[in-house]
Amino acid sequence: MRALRPILFWTHLVSGVVAGAVVLIMSVTGVLLTYQKQMTLWADLRGVEAWPPTPGAVRLAPDSLLAIVTARGGTAPTTVVWRNGAQMPVEVQFGREGRQYLSAYTGEVLGTGSVTMRKVFSVATEWHRYLAMTNAQRPTGKAITGWSNMAFLVLVLTGMVLWWPRNLTWGAVRNVLLFRRGLSGKARDFNWHNVIGIWSAIPLALVVASATVISFPWASDLVYKAVGEAPPSRAPEGNAARGATIGASGNASGNASGNASGNASGSASGSASGSASGGGQPAPVATPRLGDVYAVAAERMPDWRALSLAWPKTADAPLVYTVDRGMGGEPTKRATLTVSRNGEPTSWQPFDSLTTGRQVRTIMRFTHTGEVLGFWGQTLAGLVSLGASVLVVTGLLLSLRRLLAWRRRGARVDVPLTA
Repeated sequence: MRALRPILFWTHLVSGVVAGAVVLIMSVTGVLLTYQKQMTLWADLRGVEAWPPTPGAVRLAPDSLLAIVTARGGTAPTTVVWRNGAQMPVEVQFGREGRQYLSAYTGEVLGTGSVTMRKVFSVATEWHRYLAMTNAQRPTGKAITGWSNMAFLVLVLTGMVLWWPRNLTWGAVRNVLLFRRGLSGKARDFNWHNVIGIWSAIPLALVVASATVISFPWASDLVYKAVGEAPPSRAPEGNAARGATIGASGNASGNASGNASGNASGSASGSASGSASGGGQPAPVATPRLGDVYAVAAERMPDWRALSLAWPKTADAPLVYTVDRGMGGEPTKRATLTVSRNGEPTSWQPFDSLTTGRQVRTIMRFTHTGEVLGFWGQTLAGLVSLGASVLVVTGLLLSLRRLLAWRRRGARVDVPLTA
């Protein structure tokens, strides 16, 4: 261990210096994206009065509500989301064109979402994933954040050894497990770096390692191969859905996962009269007949919280629902229901029906944001992201002090001797 420790130390230091600035950006934006879904939905529904208009009012049948939507013309929906609760509106998403929140009782447009909140999270996500690079530069930004995350994983793994004291005396252990008062300069930075590093090591390793699986296709393939499965085929570059975030939130952030409220930040458009896009093109696909979607959800998952329909792209495509009894990022509480156009359920896929590879890969996706453990998992991921920010700053300060001390020692050696 004595021979290995210097190697680990210099690996740790060099990795931190090279990737420190990018890791700091990802950590800070990860904190901002911690509660992206909850904050976006709160901002969207603030001021929206979706309660029954009269006592005893009954929600519109899904077919009736969608008939109202398509009768208005404009862009075809991409997703329709029903949320359980008498006071919850129906969300109709139009991809990048925005969204509308409708009264579940009358079909009236109640709001188009918070443009400001979505813009804030959009900017944070762009920095988190691509360092705010756009268009043709995005692959470069994604590569930089991906490999910086790999360097961060090296930092966390080597830090697990370096942070632990060499001598297991109570005094030595206390110095790296507990914050000490009255310290300043190098001693303070060293204390903070060690304490935060030790307490956050395991959850931080999980957050960073799962981001690697999101960042690199080869890492995702390894997950399947590790359990003896062939990796799934991928869509050509440019056609794949944009979704997974690299952040403790991630945001989030993010994210094309069947979650009703996690879509990215299209600007809300649409007039008070209900046009979603201001375009004039009619919906290219006829309105599908949904039947009693509430009964379908209640039968399959009585405690469902959100039910989303991916709008079919062709007239004969089946209807694919995501039924969710969690917060959107808990894969074990979500299932996919496929219904044929004649109204017959053809497939029910809860989490435990997926292959082992799909289960592990999905869990790792939401381990990165902490959502796999619900609200408290999100909170933990946000806290370790905040801790990672402090680790980067204190680590860079310690490296700078080491460099300045080395230069001072060199300057003293170069001073000529006088008679």
